[in-house]
Amino acid sequence: MNGAQSLVTTLVDHGVDVCFANPGTSEMHFLAALGDPRMRGVLCLFEGVCTGAADGYYRMADKPAATLLHLGPGLANGLANIHNARRASSGMVNVVGEHATKHLKFDAPLTSDIEGLARPLSHWVRRGGSAETIAWDTAMAVAKASEHPGQIATLILPGDTAWQDAGGAIAPSPVAQGRKAPDPERIAQVAKVLRSGEPTMLILANKACRIEPLELAGKVAAGTGCRLASQFFTNRIERGAGRVPLERIPYSVAPALKFLQGTRHIVTLETKEPVAFFSYPGLPSLLKEPGTQVHSLSEPDEDSTLALQMLIDELGLGNAQAQYQPSAEVVVPSGKLDPISIAHALCAGIPENGIVVDESLTSGRESMSYTLGARPHDMINNLGGSIGYSPPVATGAALACPDRRTICLVGDGSAMYTIQALWTQAREQLPVTTVVFANNTYNILKAEYSNMGAGDRPSEAALTMIDIDRPTIDWLSMGKAMGVPGVQVDTAEGLAKALLDANGEAGPRLIEVKLY
Repeated sequence: MNGAQSLVTTLVDHGVDVCFANPGTSEMHFLAALGDPRMRGVLCLFEGVCTGAADGYYRMADKPAATLLHLGPGLANGLANIHNARRASSGMVNVVGEHATKHLKFDAPLTSDIEGLARPLSHWVRRGGSAETIAWDTAMAVAKASEHPGQIATLILPGDTAWQDAGGAIAPSPVAQGRKAPDPERIAQVAKVLRSGEPTMLILANKACRIEPLELAGKVAAGTGCRLASQFFTNRIERGAGRVPLERIPYSVAPALKFLQGTRHIVTLETKEPVAFFSYPGLPSLLKEPGTQVHSLSEPDEDSTLALQMLIDELGLGNAQAQYQPSAEVVVPSGKLDPISIAHALCAGIPENGIVVDESLTSGRESMSYTLGARPHDMINNLGGSIGYSPPVATGAALACPDRRTICLVGDGSAMYTIQALWTQAREQLPVTTVVFANNTYNILKAEYSNMGAGDRPSEAALTMIDIDRPTIDWLSMGKAMGVPGVQVDTAEGLAKALLDANGEAGPRLIEVKLY
C-alpha cells in the first residue's frame, strides 16, 4: 500500500466516502487511489465548486466529505467557499497536494506557502511528513472535521508521500469530540428570565433548527410567551407546514431594529446576539436595544436539544403544546413577477421534503418569508456572505440526499461565480433545479450605494461597475453547454409550472427567471 492508498483507505474506514476533486499533476497517485470502490470521486471543474459541494454535503449528511485540491493555487480558488463552510459550522477534510519534498528547494512556479493560505480558514492544518504517517494524519483530520460544531481540517501531502510505501501503519480510531452538556446554572438563569414575564426572544441556530429541538423550543414558547427566531442566515432549518416556525430577523438594519424593539432579553442557542452584516454610517452594529440582556442557553459546541429539555424540566413545561405552522393558502400565481408572486410560485413548487438552497439576495429577501407554510422542507442559507455559494452547495446537498429534490435559488451575478457546478450536476445526474433570477445587474449594490451614503443613486460611471447587461448572459445556452436543459419564464404562472415540471425529472434542470 502506498501513501495515496493509505489516505483513501483511512478516509473510507472512518466514514468519509465522498471526495469532490479537481486534481493536478501532484495528485495523480491520489487520483489513482480514488479507484477504491468504496469511495465516490466527484469531479468539479473549479475548486470553489469542490469546497462548496463539501459544505452542502455536510449540511445534509451531517458528516464530512473530502476535497482534493491542487497545490496552493487550487486551495486559494476554493477559499471563498471554505470561508462560507466555516461560518456555517460545516466539517470537511481538504486534501491539498504539494510538490515532492526534494523538489521544493528549487522554487518551481507552483510553489507557495500552502500552510499560510490554509490556516486563517482552517481549524486544523497538518503537513504530511511521510507515507507512513498518512493514515494517522488522515484519521486525525476526519476526527477534527467530525466534531460539533463541524471543523475545517486541511491535510497537505507532498507528492512523494503519495507514491512511497506506507508500510504496515494502522490508523488510530480517534473519537470525535461529542456535543458538550450545557451548564445547569446557566439553564436555571434562563428559566428565571422566562419566569419574569419580561419580553424575551430565543434565537436558534445550527443543530437547534432541526425538528426535535424546534419541538422543544415550541413548548417553551407556548408555556412562557417568548418569541422564537433565527438569524437572517442559517445553515439549515427544517421548516414548512406542520413544523414549529421561527421568525426571521430581517437583514437590513432598520427593519431588524424594529423587529427587536421592546425585547428585554435575548437567549441564544448555538449562535451569538444579532449583528448587522455591514457597518453603515449613523447606524449601530449591534441590533439589540440599549439595555437588552443577552443570555446563552447553549454554546456552539453544546447540545442544544439537551439544553432545551433541561429548560423544559426546570420550567415544568413537559405537558405544554407547541404551535405549528399552518399550510399556506393555495394561491395560483399569475401575472407579473414580484416578491409576492414569486413566493406563491415557490409555495406551489417546493416539493414535499425538498431542499431549498437560497442565494436569491435581492429577489428572495422578501419572498422567502412567505414560504413558511410551504410543504415541509429544509432551507439552507449562506452564513459567510461570500457569493457563489449556492450552486456548489446545492450540488453537495443533492449528492447527500439523491432521493430529494434540491431547489437552488440564485441571482445572476452570484451564479456566474460558480456556474461550473451545473456540469457536475449533469455528469452525476443530480436532482437539482437551479432557478436563476436574471435582472442583469448587481441590484443589491444599488440599494447599498444609497445605504452607505455614497449618493442617492449610482452615477453612470458607477452603474458600469454594477450592471451586467452588456452583453446579456444567455443562461439557457450556458446550461445547455454543460448538459442541463432549461426554460426561460417571465410570469408567475410560468415559474410555478417550470418548478412543477422540474420536480418530475430525474436529473438537473435550469429555470431562468427574467426580471424587468
